[in-house]
Amino acid sequence: MLSKNRESDLVFPHAAAPKPGEAIEVARGILWVRLPLPFRLDHVNVYLVADDRGFAVIDTGLGNARCKEAWEAVFAGPLAGQPLTRLIVTHFHPDHVGLAGWFAERFGLPLYMSQTDYVMSLNLHLDPGALDAEPYRQFYLRHGLDAGTTGRVVTQGHGYLKMLTGLPPTFIRLIAGETLRIGQREFAVSTGGGHAPEQLMFFCAAENLFLSADQVLAFISPNVSVWAVDPEGDPLAIYLRSLDSLMELPADALVLPGHQLPFRGLHVRIDELKQHHAVRCAAIVNACRDAPKSAAEIVPVLFHRLLDPHQMGFAFSEVLAHVNYLVRLGRLNGEPGRDGVMRYTAAAN
Repeated sequence: MLSKNRESDLVFPHAAAPKPGEAIEVARGILWVRLPLPFRLDHVNVYLVADDRGFAVIDTGLGNARCKEAWEAVFAGPLAGQPLTRLIVTHFHPDHVGLAGWFAERFGLPLYMSQTDYVMSLNLHLDPGALDAEPYRQFYLRHGLDAGTTGRVVTQGHGYLKMLTGLPPTFIRLIAGETLRIGQREFAVSTGGGHAPEQLMFFCAAENLFLSADQVLAFISPNVSVWAVDPEGDPLAIYLRSLDSLMELPADALVLPGHQLPFRGLHVRIDELKQHHAVRCAAIVNACRDAPKSAAEIVPVLFHRLLDPHQMGFAFSEVLAHVNYLVRLGRLNGEPGRDGVMRYTAAAN
């Protein structure tokens, strides 16, 4: 059943997501499964693609008991009697790679990832304590977050990054520009940054299917953040360039995203995402006209609700992504105060 978003020109072939333990065939031989997450964004989409002797798995869910239980229901239901052939992970975030070790150990599946995101995930698994290191705490303090909130962000707020079951010691690297064959389908491999450093996406031209991972979602923008390990980074510029490159795909492609509903209307949604970030940039510049503001002081400009430590970590880092982008464009100027906190003012027109 087709449904249309009243607020845009997006078309949704399925008005509702599959229930736990169930699957929806979104295209011939492609099953859509939804797994639960313990966050405000309370789910992740994973896909099962018919392969030569079973199904390839695209993304895994978190490395926790609830996602394992959901998978067990899928194995007993839609996948009953069907073997798994390989595991393809789009990027390093734990809601997508968290059960990679579990899949590899239980089913002996080879892991396909981009090199950068494999290394990022491996680093989180091998050294989770680094998230609480002093240089990372200083990153938040330098941009105006108070010590108490900083402590909660680097401990409670980063806890989800440890929801991993490990990684196999080897992987098969997927590279932009290559072709990935799954069963009878050929997918053009592309990568995009901003949300993750080398996130994988897959386009099947023969069937006009686009597995967009988290790069293009129907109702929200993926989180685009500056993190402590790269404090001067400009992920928003990288993300916007990625969106521009995706305009080369057909406007009517069926988009199978990592969250929310599959849809048609790729170009419309890309334009909406670009406009969303333009509005946020304008709001930040306007807020910095009257008095210098730190990144922490800008958070309430963009986020009007009470934020828990998990949400604050994302919100703070997303604000800083917009700030760094605006500094690079010359629309903001930054200068440390006597207290060592960086504050930003709007550049003169």
